[in-house]
Amino acid sequence: MLALLFLVCACTPEAGELRLATPISRVDQEIATDLAMLFNLESDLNIRLTDVELSGSKALDAILDGTADIALVSNALPYREGVATIIPLFPTVLHIGYFGDREFGDGVSLLRGARVFAGAEGSASRLMFGQSVRRLQLTEEDFTFVDDPTEDLDVVVVFAPISPDLLSTLQDFRLYSAGTPDGVGRGTSIDAATLLNPHLRPFVIPVGTYGDATPESILTVAVDKMLVTRRDVDPTVVYDFISDLLRLRPALAAKRPGLFSDLSGDFDPSRSTFVLHEGAQAYLERSEPSVYERYSGVAEVAVTLLFALFSAMLGAMRLYHMKRKNRIDTYYSEAIAIRNSIGETMQVDDRTALTAKMKSLQDKAFEELVDEKLAADESFRIFITLSNDVLRQLQSASADFRISDE
Repeated sequence: MLALLFLVCACTPEAGELRLATPISRVDQEIATDLAMLFNLESDLNIRLTDVELSGSKALDAILDGTADIALVSNALPYREGVATIIPLFPTVLHIGYFGDREFGDGVSLLRGARVFAGAEGSASRLMFGQSVRRLQLTEEDFTFVDDPTEDLDVVVVFAPISPDLLSTLQDFRLYSAGTPDGVGRGTSIDAATLLNPHLRPFVIPVGTYGDATPESILTVAVDKMLVTRRDVDPTVVYDFISDLLRLRPALAAKRPGLFSDLSGDFDPSRSTFVLHEGAQAYLERSEPSVYERYSGVAEVAVTLLFALFSAMLGAMRLYHMKRKNRIDTYYSEAIAIRNSIGETMQVDDRTALTAKMKSLQDKAFEELVDEKLAADESFRIFITLSNDVLRQLQSASADFRISDE
């Protein structure tokens, strides 16, 4: 149990400290150093760089075996189970360059027989170059890999952020363009590259960005440089890390203007090669309404509509009952009019006519009752009582008239 506890502790970052795998490229090293310095000065969460410099794939190995907690790697690296994305930090751009005295007609002739530096083995530049070579149907026999950038070179392939001093040490050097900027979206080779590699996106290096190396605009591709970690790192630590990173963004941007312009807490996780870490997901959803808040508006509308429907039904019922009452009131009026017309000296024919009229009124009332135009309620019973009283009065008057005649 003690050994197991020691193993768990060894794989868990110390409270308040994250070990950042030191990148192998000079530019990434400087960015990692700036990041660590800012966190150590301005945040409760410290960052410590590893003693060993690690390329992209080796940095992922270090994360998985617990010798590092976070790493700055290219989103072009293959998927690794157990690695999770924290946040995209900045875009890196594919620079393909050649020296001025080299003649070529296309990408194949540019590489054939060339001495090529494409970054360290396992780096994103080397991996992307390998994919491009296979797409061009070239083999390593068609060119020569050179691992030392200070040696005599013909072609340089490197993923790096836009930096004016990136190519400053190279003399008589030009960047290779994969086409013209207006060709994007028209089925060019750049469209094929981004289609087959969704993490890539077209990128245009403006004229004069690298002085004589860019006498015209250069069409190439870009890929995000990501901060990644292990999936089992505490989500709270990752959440706080993202929060502090975005708080320190102005200081990072001041050191490298333009590089961190895309750094945001609302990035699109679908572009990441790796699974999104739970802490990063919690940060992305920090402003999302809860389930109650999300559906409270719908519930309010539903309740309002329900009350409106209920009120409409009540109103319709009242209107329906009122209409029935208005009908029975008409019968009341006619029955009272017949009763008031009964006189002591009334002739037999008149009494017979009033009796027939009263019975006809009753028959009509019963027909409307059957058709549900009148309700079988107290009002109807009052009408029947009233009409029967009128009929009895007519019969009584008729009997009195016969007696008086006799």
